[in-house]
Amino acid sequence: MVDRLPTPLRQAAQRLVANPLLQRVVRNTGYLFSAKTSSAALSFFQSILAARLIGVVQLGLLGAITQFAGLINRLTSFRMGDLVMSYVGEYSASDQDEHAAAVFRTAGLAEVATSFLAYALVLLLAPLAERILTPGHDMHGLFALYGLTVLANLMAESSNGLLQIFDRYRLIAAITIAQSLVTLALIVAAFVTGGGLRAVVLAYLAGKVVWAVAISGAALWEARRQWGPGWWRARYSLIAPRRREMVRFALSTNITATLTLVTRDSEMLWLNALASPLQAGYYKVALAFMNILLIPVDPLISTTYREVAREVGARRWENVRYLLRSGSLLSAIWTFPASLGLVILGPWIIDHTYGATFGPAYASLMVLIIGVAVVNVFYWNRNVLLPMGMPEYPTKVYLVGAVLRIGGILWLVPIYGAIGMAALLSAFFVGTAGTLVAKTLREIRRAEAELALVPGD
Repeated sequence: MVDRLPTPLRQAAQRLVANPLLQRVVRNTGYLFSAKTSSAALSFFQSILAARLIGVVQLGLLGAITQFAGLINRLTSFRMGDLVMSYVGEYSASDQDEHAAAVFRTAGLAEVATSFLAYALVLLLAPLAERILTPGHDMHGLFALYGLTVLANLMAESSNGLLQIFDRYRLIAAITIAQSLVTLALIVAAFVTGGGLRAVVLAYLAGKVVWAVAISGAALWEARRQWGPGWWRARYSLIAPRRREMVRFALSTNITATLTLVTRDSEMLWLNALASPLQAGYYKVALAFMNILLIPVDPLISTTYREVAREVGARRWENVRYLLRSGSLLSAIWTFPASLGLVILGPWIIDHTYGATFGPAYASLMVLIIGVAVVNVFYWNRNVLLPMGMPEYPTKVYLVGAVLRIGGILWLVPIYGAIGMAALLSAFFVGTAGTLVAKTLREIRRAEAELALVPGD
């Protein structure tokens, strides 16, 4: 097939295939891509069943229930997966296994502590959430019930990072698909038996628990396989000299994640509080289609980061540029045709899947596509700056974006509902991604110029 391409395209394709950096990215992305797309398809189908089972308004309430637990979890999370990938990867590359084990143990214990804190906050705040987010609807403790996902997570982020470091992408893929199958099976059962909102919440809860427990168990087994049965006794003193650096890293990623949560991953809460569950239901459908665009690209983030971190550490800037260009090209090959398909076929798809009552979701979807296309193509916009020693810069960018977006939410969402929320998210995507891409390219040019001045390099 490659031989039939025009000469320039054939040569470019051959270079892509021959480069070992991209080979690893593509292979590992392939595992996660298969899992994410399979999971996305299953999730899309289950969202259709859930929507038809409980209707627009209760779909909006479901979004508030699930995002509330996610908000609490993310507020107390320090993105230990990123920390594990950065520091366990560094120590493993230099054969300092005991140091690597100490990092994983410390990250895991910290995550366990924050998980218990998060669940305590869920229980404390659940009654308030019911009054503010779902007034007039009897939730029967559903906020606290779904909050059990926070407790089940325990050390899931650290575990996911460890499995990626040791190239266990196939296992991660299998667990991801298993989670979706469990959730789908339970929603099908609820659909057949005529279950209500509680049955759907229990289905989502079961899937999340399956994923978290399986990922954590697999990581503990992998740690034993890599470092021996006594890995958990690794001395903290080995990594104590870098404590300040690791704390700085964890705090920066936590703040960035929190800002992302407030501006991007809490829309259902804002819509329920400032507009109505009806508008939240429309927006949830638009998000389901948005995820069709995002999920196939999402695996590229972690697999590219793994390779970019190594090349940045070795100061191989030409390879870094190559990875970023190639990754953006791979993303664009999917993003632009898929976006065009949704623009043309969106109304028909919504009508024949969710039903005619969900038709107003199309307008929000069209607005979202603009921002999603940008953030998809430049999916690496934040991660390259982390191994370059600038974890605070994305935090500052997201902070400015968060302040502007929250002001916009308070102004536009009560008036325009789901469409206003979609416009603000697209603007946030375009603004933050554009700023971070420009900064990344400037820093790469600066590093290349400095390297050129070093004798012998």
